[in-house]
Amino acid sequence: MMKRVQFEHSPLPYLFIAPQIIIIVIFFLWPAGQAIYQSFLLEDAFGLSSKFVWFRNYKDTIFSDAWLQAAGFTIVFSTIVTVLSLGLALLLAVKANEVLQGARTYKTLLMWAYAIAPPVAGLMGNLMFNPLVGDMYKFMNAIGFDFDHKLDPWDASFVVILISVWKQVSVNFIFFLSGLQGIPNSVIEAATMDCKSSFRRFWTITFPLLAPTTFFLMVINITYAFFDTFGIIDTTTQGAPGGATNTLVFKVYQDGFRGADIGGSSAQSVVLMLMVLALTVIQFRFIEKKVHY
Repeated sequence: MMKRVQFEHSPLPYLFIAPQIIIIVIFFLWPAGQAIYQSFLLEDAFGLSSKFVWFRNYKDTIFSDAWLQAAGFTIVFSTIVTVLSLGLALLLAVKANEVLQGARTYKTLLMWAYAIAPPVAGLMGNLMFNPLVGDMYKFMNAIGFDFDHKLDPWDASFVVILISVWKQVSVNFIFFLSGLQGIPNSVIEAATMDCKSSFRRFWTITFPLLAPTTFFLMVINITYAFFDTFGIIDTTTQGAPGGATNTLVFKVYQDGFRGADIGGSSAQSVVLMLMVLALTVIQFRFIEKKVHY
């Protein structure tokens, strides 16, 4: 008979969770609280004096044309990156799942990009689109495009979206492939007998079984597009031209560290945090209801 372990009058359980609680307090709650506090202050560029200005920083943020432009680009950018990353990864996972010979090599090559950090991916993309030595830059101009991501906002947006999608496809591929390999062969065989169309069979049988994986990856990809693409933008366009590729998280960095506007950047970070929290609540409140586990 198994003996159950109980911790009724022991501090041991609290010791086990103490490191995680300390990490959360130091790296999340404390910085978040500090940002909220500083968002109500107006400080000089040297940080020697500050003045309590209530919601002035929030008002200046929300009604700023530059912030509204960054918010609009962030929404469009995040949507495109999420949809393309998930779509391409799902297509590659389906094809990889059908490979019989050389499958291990094929899967390994597709997963290599996952090991590359976003700033490194940005540097690689910057070299590929360099006007002097960039092969992608020469290719785009050779096929008829007057391509110049340093001056054209659409070209700059194309560059950061392409690099961001390429960086994220690999991790999505890993999860989708694992989900496909987790589907029982008996289900696949029964679906093959009942439905001859592979396209219809995928959308009616296979894809619904991948719904939990797809929902999880959607949350991860939106978070990635909002925050983790900072390194890509910083090493490629730095928000140029004219702030056209500024995301909200990069604008927080620009105004806070380069513009020395601590109060304004803190207000922007609080607004961004509230936006992400609201988006997360919507995802888990409405979208997750349609996911069958």
